[in-house]
Amino acid sequence: MQSKATEKQVGGEKEAAGDILGAIPKVNILGFPVANMDMAETVAAVAAVLEGGIGQGMRIVTANAEILYHAYADPKLAELLHSADLIVPDGIGVVKAASRLGRPVKGRVAGVDLLWQLAAWTADKGRSIYLLGAARESVEGAAAALQAKHPALQIAGWHDGYFDEAEKERILKEIEEKRPDFLFIAMGFPAQDRFFAENRERLPVGIMMGVGGAFDALSGRVQRAPGWIQKVNLEWAYRFAQNPKRLGRIWALPQFMLAVRRQVRERS
Repeated sequence: MQSKATEKQVGGEKEAAGDILGAIPKVNILGFPVANMDMAETVAAVAAVLEGGIGQGMRIVTANAEILYHAYADPKLAELLHSADLIVPDGIGVVKAASRLGRPVKGRVAGVDLLWQLAAWTADKGRSIYLLGAARESVEGAAAALQAKHPALQIAGWHDGYFDEAEKERILKEIEEKRPDFLFIAMGFPAQDRFFAENRERLPVGIMMGVGGAFDALSGRVQRAPGWIQKVNLEWAYRFAQNPKRLGRIWALPQFMLAVRRQVRERS
């Protein structure tokens, strides 16, 4: 049980973090506050929270059109997304939606790129990260790739996303002992966010960020689209060409844009 002094300190930290996050300009997309920052500004905001010692338990969601649409369509997922401390626009669909709503965002903040940038900041500041999720080959490869790029990076630990209750207990104990500044979870939305919500009291981490398939990309098991394809906003097509089984997920994009169109009409 926390003492009154500790409770007051925690409350003050949350207020301070709230001040920083509250000052971030946001765009209302289907009822969700999506941050209007570029990559550098996003990293700076996250760094400010951590450097101020006020980021305990903060959760970042890198939201693409699929995530926003499913949360819009499902009240339980909406509640889970609303509980996030920061939602950034990961996906060209979200960027285009903001423009349709007359509130263009500064650009896409892709989860895998944000992970790279935060890892660089972490290495420079002598802080630590923990990687959780994906297949063993992916998370192990991601850890190796991050370490090779940033030799000074402190990787407190890693574990794949396939574990039973007994193994889950060991993972939680390890994270409790290591107390990493960042916990990157690659289980996909909403599983990664539910994991954090259900175990939040036992996860003494600075910031948790769901990163979806980022470990697959970092490890090289899944190739990202070439830069020119990303620039013309066709990375989604490249992913589909690599894995046609994604077709069912891609159908969320037109549904998302129809919902955004309704939001535009309602605002008129």
